[in-house]
Order: sequence, then structure tokens, then C-alpha cells
Amino acid sequence: MPKRNNFGGFTLVEVMIVVAIVAILAAIAYPSYQEQMRKTRRADCEGTMMSAANALERYYTTNGTYTGATAGSNGIPASCPQDGSSTTSYNLSVSVSSSGHAYTITATPTGPQTGDSCGNLTLSNTGTKGASGGTVANCW
Repeated sequence: MPKRNNFGGFTLVEVMIVVAIVAILAAIAYPSYQEQMRKTRRADCEGTMMSAANALERYYTTNGTYTGATAGSNGIPASCPQDGSSTTSYNLSVSVSSSGHAYTITATPTGPQTGDSCGNLTLSNTGTKGASGGTVANCW
């Protein structure tokens, strides 16, 4: 009697079912992952904005005015993240009032953060927080 070779394995249909299941799971998980990454980058930038506010207060203490303080000088960061190892996710700008006694820090999303629903984040010298595309409660 001839010996029959019985190869164990998966059929093409079984493999295609597994591929379909993995594709469905990936389609659900990837957008959630992207949103969590946006939240993480936003939180990192909020910390950087607080550091910028501290630098602006030091500048005010030394000079008696915020006039002349710009992002990228005097210890005021110009972008987020500050570590330099990552792609820039926000550009920071500082606008000073005409009296020189008030400022607003604005973080404009760029690069991977462009699709963030919160839009521009703002922080004033009084600690007032804002978001152009969402509520402060959801974005800060």
C-alpha cells in the first residue's frame, strides 16, 4: 500500500479570514492610536507653553516690560517639542500688547499635529487658556 503524505497546515480560505480580521482590527485601532498621539503631543506642548510663560515672567522681572520678548530668544522656546529629536508639532509665537504689560503665547499646529481638532492653543499672562478649535476643558 502506498504511503500517503498528509501535510498539516492552513487552507487559503482560513488564511484569508485571518487577514480580513486583522485588517478590520487595524482599521479600528489606527485612528485611535493617531488621536492618542495627538493628545500626547498637545500635552507636551502645553508644558512647553508653561515653560515659555516662566521665561516671559523672568524677562518681565529683568526688563519691566514684555516688549522685545520673542519666541526663540531669551529662553523662550520657538517650537514643540524642545528636545530636538522629534518632528516639530507646534510652532510657538508671542504677541505682546502695545503697553508691554501683557502677552499671549500661541501654539500653531504643524506637521503631524495639523489634523488636531483643538487647533491653535493660547496662553495669556493672566493664565487664561484657549483653543481655537475646541473647548478648553477638552484641549487643555
